[in-house]
Amino acid sequence: MASADVRKELLDCSICLNTYTDPVTLRCGHNFCRGCIDSVLDSQKVSGCYSCPECRAECLERPVLVRNITLCNIVESFQPAQPHQKESGVFCTYCVDCSVPVVKFCLLCEASLCDKHLRVHSKSPEHIITDPTTSLGSRKCSVHKKILEYYCTEDNTCICVSCRLDGEHQGHKVEKLEEASEKKKNKLRNDLLNLITEREKAEKRVQKLQEGMRSTHGKSADVKARVTALITDLRRQLEDLEKKVLAEVCRQEEQMSLSISHSIQQLEIKKKHLSGKMGDIEKLCNMFDPLTVLQEPDACDLCDTEEGGNGDTEGHDKCHQGAGDLDVALISQTLHALSGIITEVNGGIYSKYIMTDVSLDVNTASDYLNISNDRKTASYATTGQDRPVRPERFHSYNHVISSQSFSSGKHYWEAECNETGGWDIGMCYPSIERKGNRSQIGYNNKSWCLHRNINQYAVIYDSKVIQIPHSVSSNRVRICLDYEAGQLSFYELCDPIRHLHTFTATFTEPLHVALGVFCTQGYWVKILPYKCL
Repeated sequence: MASADVRKELLDCSICLNTYTDPVTLRCGHNFCRGCIDSVLDSQKVSGCYSCPECRAECLERPVLVRNITLCNIVESFQPAQPHQKESGVFCTYCVDCSVPVVKFCLLCEASLCDKHLRVHSKSPEHIITDPTTSLGSRKCSVHKKILEYYCTEDNTCICVSCRLDGEHQGHKVEKLEEASEKKKNKLRNDLLNLITEREKAEKRVQKLQEGMRSTHGKSADVKARVTALITDLRRQLEDLEKKVLAEVCRQEEQMSLSISHSIQQLEIKKKHLSGKMGDIEKLCNMFDPLTVLQEPDACDLCDTEEGGNGDTEGHDKCHQGAGDLDVALISQTLHALSGIITEVNGGIYSKYIMTDVSLDVNTASDYLNISNDRKTASYATTGQDRPVRPERFHSYNHVISSQSFSSGKHYWEAECNETGGWDIGMCYPSIERKGNRSQIGYNNKSWCLHRNINQYAVIYDSKVIQIPHSVSSNRVRICLDYEAGQLSFYELCDPIRHLHTFTATFTEPLHVALGVFCTQGYWVKILPYKCL
């Protein structure tokens, strides 16, 4: 009983609970059937993390399975005593007194052999010893009922001696089974080596992509942190600015309120004085004695008082007219700090990208392209321009490239086109062909293209076309280049800005801006004027 427990502990796979089949070992030292652990690792592939079913030891890369040769030999030594062999119903032909499990089969004798009878059995070549089987039909010719000894290379089938001498395979090229089998094994070994090589390449590509994904996650986290810090600082600056502006408004309000209150107080005093004068005048006007009215000493001074009061009234009116006005210039000057904040925002987000002033190289322009005097616009020309023949000029397509090139750094530029136009916009190497089908932007491995046809976008590289599902929303686009990172991105300048596609490559030459216009009158593409972002 103890022996059975030890055998179970040593020879049984913990996944299928059966005796090991082609046992392999993980780095942690645990053993499994190759098929069992492959299935488990395949199921873990989606999560991106692999772990041992026994100890749960984790690793990011798929573990390499190492064949446990020692355990294979132990399993084979126990194989004759395995219960499943007894259950197969195949027993030694010569052990008539008891049922002894078979280990080999002789095709010539058509006899099952146990380990004991195998050792004393004839070793002559005509006795073909094979693994035990319950079906001898697959080992015999279905026509002549003879042992299959040859392989017909013309019909790719196993045949017997009668098929070779006087059967339907007479005169065909045949080989001994062992020879044909060895050739096939050699071919399979070569195929296996090729598959191993391909798998290693695939694993390296997976590793490279995983590294790229981790790098992307890292860059994304860095940008998120920068944006969060920038917005936090922006809120603080805006709050400080708000407090400063409101404090200035309150100060002006208080100052003007005091001035107005003083003016009101002075006017109230003047009103009271004028009311007294008015009472004196009314008293005189109500007198019936002319002599008394004429002899009143202060009567002639009333008009002088009124004349003097006119000046005060005018000054009061001027003060009152300007009383409700704040010092807008001072407030505007305080608010001017907003421009500095906006500049800081742009600098914090886009400081690493530079918009370079791009101009078109007329010497590369197709003869059916009009190039504007400022070398910013390319439009279709219905007649040839009779330009001199140059090796750098495009001949097969209406293309033109920029005079400037980019071999490092982060850059961007913007372009505009007619509303219903058809055009190609992108970047290319200076070594791009200038004649033939391979000279079209995007239809080679030396150029990257954003293609527009009426109301639909597509991106093209090396003749591979990817349709953009969004319809055209704007006639302006932006192209961003990060040379060291190997990224070329296209954006549509709608509201909000829409990302269309990003190409990823390892750039090996300087890059030029490339434009192309369809052969239709009125079609044009324009590089927008340089501006700081």
